[in-house]
Amino acid sequence: MAHWFHRNPLKATANVRFIIKVFSNDGQALKICSELTQTRNSLLELLCDPSHTVTAVETALNNYMALLQGLFIAPDERGGESKLRYALRFRWTNSLLGSTPSSQQDVVFELVSVCENTAIWLMKHAAVNAGKDEVAMEEAKEIHKCLRKAAGIFRSMQEQYASQLMEKPEPGSDLDPRVITCYINQCTAEAQEVTIARAIEQKHSPSLISALSNETSKIYTAAADTISSLDPSKFGKWKKYFQLKSLFYLAYAYCYAGENLLAQEKCGEAIRALQESDKYNKLTGKLCKEYAQMKGPGTSAKPEQHLFFRKLGPIVTRTLDKCERENGFIFHQRVPYDPPELELKATYGLVSPEEFKLPTISPMWTPVTYAAFDVSQINPLDPANSNAAAKAEGDIPPVQEVNVQPTSKDPKNTSGCNIQ
Repeated sequence: MAHWFHRNPLKATANVRFIIKVFSNDGQALKICSELTQTRNSLLELLCDPSHTVTAVETALNNYMALLQGLFIAPDERGGESKLRYALRFRWTNSLLGSTPSSQQDVVFELVSVCENTAIWLMKHAAVNAGKDEVAMEEAKEIHKCLRKAAGIFRSMQEQYASQLMEKPEPGSDLDPRVITCYINQCTAEAQEVTIARAIEQKHSPSLISALSNETSKIYTAAADTISSLDPSKFGKWKKYFQLKSLFYLAYAYCYAGENLLAQEKCGEAIRALQESDKYNKLTGKLCKEYAQMKGPGTSAKPEQHLFFRKLGPIVTRTLDKCERENGFIFHQRVPYDPPELELKATYGLVSPEEFKLPTISPMWTPVTYAAFDVSQINPLDPANSNAAAKAEGDIPPVQEVNVQPTSKDPKNTSGCNIQ
């Protein structure tokens, strides 16, 4: 089966009618409101299907963001914050908190929510490509790039925009710094999984593969730790995914460390490394079964059935048998009590998020058009615009996502991953 990734649901949103009072029946101002509605709806429609092209989704995002910018950055000679920032209220669910929405009368809330949803789409698009029968080199590069782009979007939202919001984020919401950090770590670690698979297929040095695997394991551990204080009924399955991936890549790290030590004729240490790999691989199998039985938001899967997981055990067993046989006949080295230290840093191949920038503001925004909007009656602190008021309006149904099933065929390659 395919390289396996856990995916959370998309965020859902209420319809927005961009109706803002104007001093006069200004045609350009009315056209901007109409275009905002259309470009938002077009983007949301594309996000429902992870099979669309990245170009189509990014174009739709840029079209909407270029117009939306006039609502939070003043398109006049003074610049600064737009008078329209608090003109409209937006309602969005959170990826792991069910159908009850959060609400803010703030365009920055809309910006962050839309961009985060696009990042989640990029993650889903990467998973769809990784689930094909055969993945060509260019598709593997796209998977890697999508995950780096998603990480960059989450990082940009966290560092530049989420902190501008007046309201404190609800614990576990997609504005919670712990949740955003977790998404950044997930995208980074998964992109490194692609790097590791390529390194195995291209027969790079075992020491490099071990170091990359060790780094990836640490990132997954950091992701699990980041959300450990959040509600386990909602975040437990996501956390379990990180825990099992962390153990799995630790098993990988010790497996390839053992192969590297054997090549250096350090047979005793190689045996100990492979024993450690076998221990973590068996623990991973246990966590895979626990994950499959867990309820909660996210992917339904039986990861222990994927060749990606099934293939490591026989490799460890075969290499360990070889080490023990050669040690018995040739080296006669003592097997240490403690496992060898793993490489702390890979020499290359480490992943960093790709920088995300908003497009330039739409040329439809001019100082004259901006001046035509009347915001004299807007009050963002009105109780009618609170989260409590939003909850009283009722839940928002989940996004009807197109479900693309991964291949059921086993890859015929060394890594057990079908990224070639």
